[in-house]
Parts: sequence; C-alpha cells; structure tokens
Amino acid sequence: MHQGFGTVSKIRQSIGFAAVGIILSACEVPTNPSIGSDTAETGQTVNANETVKVALLVPAGSGDGNLEKLANNFVQAARLATQDYSDVKIDLTVYSTGGNSGQAAGVAKTAVANGAKIIVGPLFAESVNAAGNAVASQNVNVLSFSNNTAIAGGNVFIMGDTFENKANRVVKFAASKGYRRIATVSAQNTVGEISASAVKSAAAKANVTYTGNYSYEMSPAGLSAAAPAIASSVKSSGTTAIVLTADSDTGLPFVGRMLPAAGVSPASVKYLGITRWDIPSSNLTAPGLVGGWFTTPDIVSAQQFNARFTQAYGGAPHPLAGLAYDGVSAVAKLLQTGSSKALTKSALTRRGGFRGTTGVFRFNKDGTNERALAIAEGNGKTFRIISGAPTSFSGAGS
Repeated sequence: MHQGFGTVSKIRQSIGFAAVGIILSACEVPTNPSIGSDTAETGQTVNANETVKVALLVPAGSGDGNLEKLANNFVQAARLATQDYSDVKIDLTVYSTGGNSGQAAGVAKTAVANGAKIIVGPLFAESVNAAGNAVASQNVNVLSFSNNTAIAGGNVFIMGDTFENKANRVVKFAASKGYRRIATVSAQNTVGEISASAVKSAAAKANVTYTGNYSYEMSPAGLSAAAPAIASSVKSSGTTAIVLTADSDTGLPFVGRMLPAAGVSPASVKYLGITRWDIPSSNLTAPGLVGGWFTTPDIVSAQQFNARFTQAYGGAPHPLAGLAYDGVSAVAKLLQTGSSKALTKSALTRRGGFRGTTGVFRFNKDGTNERALAIAEGNGKTFRIISGAPTSFSGAGS
C-alpha cells in the first residue's frame, strides 16, 4: 500500500482550514434523508414578540479535545449573535451530541420537547440526518453546520460551503475569461468523486465543455504514477483549464508540483481550485498554483468576525465557528420581522439571504445554500483578489 498524504485520524484531529470539506462531506450518503419535499412548507410558527427557544447542537462530549474546542467555539459564536440582536428575545439552549448520530437524534427530540422552535447544528452529516428525521414529524427546521448536500432537504438546511457552490463560482469565472474546456484532477476517493461531479455540473451550467475527470490514487506514489497519463489526457482533450480538488491535507502542494513537471504547463493550462490554496501560504509556491485561481470567502467579512471573536474571547475562532453565528443571526434577523412565519422554509429561503461572517449567503428551497465567494490569484507566497465576493444577491440582503 502506498503511503498516503495524511491519515484520516490526522484530518479529523485538525477539523479545520483545508480539512473542513473532507470532514463534512466524505461520509456515507444517508439512506433516509429527512422527511418532506423541497417545495412543502416546513417550520414552526412563533410569536416573534415573545421569547423564542432556539436549540444549539454542538459536538461536545465525544472525548476528542479538538471537537470539544470546536463545540465551545460554536457556543461562543452563537452567544455573540444573540448579543448583536439583543432586541430579539432568544432563549438559546446548548445540547451536546457527542459527535454521534444516536445522541444527536435524542437531544434533538429533547430540545423540541423543551419548546425549541428551531435547531441550529449539528455538525456531522450522519448526526444532521438523524436529528432532522427525529424532529421532522414535529415540523421543526434544522440549520446544520454540514456542507453535505446529500442530507439537505425537507426540514434540513446546510450552512457549510458546498463543493457545488465553489465549483459554480470558479467555473463560471473561468468561462467568462475564455476558458471553455475544463477538466478535473482528483483523488480516487469519495471527496474526489463528489468534487468532480460538482465541477461537471458547474461546467454544464456555464455552458462550457467538461473534458473529463483525471484521477490518481491519493498518495505521492499514486500521483507520480498517474501524472504522465493525466498530462497526456489534458493535452489530447484540448483542455484549457483544470480544477484541482485537493487541499493541503490531501496533497495540494504535491499536485501543484507534479503536474507541471509532467507537462501540464501553467502557461497553456489554467490551474483552478475549489479549496483554500492559501492555507498554509507555502502552498502558493508550487509552480502549478502560481497564477492559478481559487475560491475564497469574503476576506474582509471574515477578518471582521475573527477580530470581534478574538476581542470577546481572547483567542481566534475555529474556521467553522462562524457557522454558529450565521445560523443564530439568521434566526434573529427573521424574528425581527415580527412575522409568525419567521422560522418557516419560505422565510428562511428569502431571496436576499443574510449577511454572514464570511459574506452574504442564502438558503435554497432544497436545503442547500449559496454563499458569495471571491476569486483569488496565487502569485508565489501570497495572493490577490481578482474578483470580489458579491455583497448581495439579486435583491438586497441584510
């Protein structure tokens, strides 16, 4: 067996930065997604002028120190949101899922029995699916931290930035710059398959040709063995841009070095990315990534939230912490309308969306989301924004 770029345990322990996409999406697709159609109305009615109970489900109690820290950051970020919307009466109660689906389902039921009108969290896809099913019959919506589109729908919404969202942004931008034949280069694993599928769909939406997915075994030896064939396929197919699906924990710097060495020259083929190439910044020195384009959140919004969190708690937030702020602040913003239907699907999916910790975002009726992203260009050890994140959707967000 080849030595891999990193072990699953290492990725799970980091649970952040580049590993975020893997942790939230590389799981078995649930066989029983939450009950209800995408068009059916879901969600509790409320008296927005009275105290509304909101449940926050976090991955505490697992015994994993990193998960405990993340859970605490979720709670801290959610508390910041309640402070920012002090005119809204929110009774926020925290429930620990232990990072497992059985406990998530149990505490979701308990939360609703205790009067919760909406649930924010949990994190992992299996837990989200279990919690959503557990409270579907009570018609309670779940705003989860996952980015796994397979578990979205019915009463379950996902807040994590999805592969589909990132692929749509970078492919559409590349198409606008004349790159009309696009391929993916991905590892032979679940994340690679999901990412390649997202890019293929994005290519169809952008009306460009998807020339194929060129894959490799996820190890240095596996990529070394596959690189010549990948280079040959890129050339013979007339591909003008390749989307790398790897991140720092799955060999991004290695991919960025090996493919140019094998003949995929950045001078003739544009390198694109749907992961954060700048974390760590040393990634950007790889020859293939110099001059390449990748997606990134709204940097200014992210910096503002990080500064606020650090000032409040004396330390920087986990990269996922902002999701808890986004979920609670969206609930608060909707309650400010005074509508009894503030927490229903029709309200949650309002066209203008919400202003979040990494830019504007909105929920789709199928439970997925759209997040405004910027396009960055790597140039050595740093990067510059060449296409800013939109500050609103078609219609003003708030």
